[in-house]
Amino acid sequence: MALTIDLAGRVALVTGGSRGIGRGIAEVLIEAGATVVTCARSEADPPSGATHVTCDVRDPEAVQAMVAHVVEQHGRLDVLVNNAGGAPYALAAEASPRFHDKIVGLNLMATLTCAQAANAVMQQQDGGGAIVNISSVSGVRPSPGTAAYGAAKAGVDSLTGSLAQEWGPRVRVNAVDVGLVRTADTADHYGGDATVAAIERTIPAGRMADVAEIGRVVAFLASDLASYVSGASVACHGGGEQPVFLYLAQRSGQNQQGEAT
Repeated sequence: MALTIDLAGRVALVTGGSRGIGRGIAEVLIEAGATVVTCARSEADPPSGATHVTCDVRDPEAVQAMVAHVVEQHGRLDVLVNNAGGAPYALAAEASPRFHDKIVGLNLMATLTCAQAANAVMQQQDGGGAIVNISSVSGVRPSPGTAAYGAAKAGVDSLTGSLAQEWGPRVRVNAVDVGLVRTADTADHYGGDATVAAIERTIPAGRMADVAEIGRVVAFLASDLASYVSGASVACHGGGEQPVFLYLAQRSGQNQQGEAT
């Protein structure tokens, strides 16, 4: 018996779903048969087959209105993907309290706000629902330069387990701890293709993820194939990041061999 991810008849809301990882997730959910709504703070062109709404996910009233709109238009809400987030580079000692507050607000509190609104609908409908929080490896290892972001993502992983226990059995809640992913902005973010290639050589998988690969993990967690998976934080990082000391030791060994020959 072949296993397929079938989300036909299900309605999914993907926050931050008009670009980058969120867009890739939305496209995979559409391919799996879901009716998809994306949201962002501004108007945007969603993936083909999706609709788009504007919403600042940090605003509880706006989030309530967005979820109500989705239910009004489609009759239900089966899947919420909390993808909206991110942070610019800023050293913790130099960033202002207001900056840190905004980062935590977007990456942690908005996730809780959207989850609360979705749960209120899912608890009352046949079949319940599934919430997938997009977290990050920054939440499980030091995150210099994005300290508040890393702390917020650690909070998302903790929140995921707590909500799974509070909201089960009708609503499953899981997280995806995402590693390095190639998007349209990757080269600019890391300083060029040569730097990206050097970074990719340190990843056991030999490359950064494609956005669709994150989307397929999300689609699995949203589907009946994951019917007994809740409270999990799934690592999607290509094998993880090589410890710096090991990388330097290997480089040193290569140099010594080169000098010996």
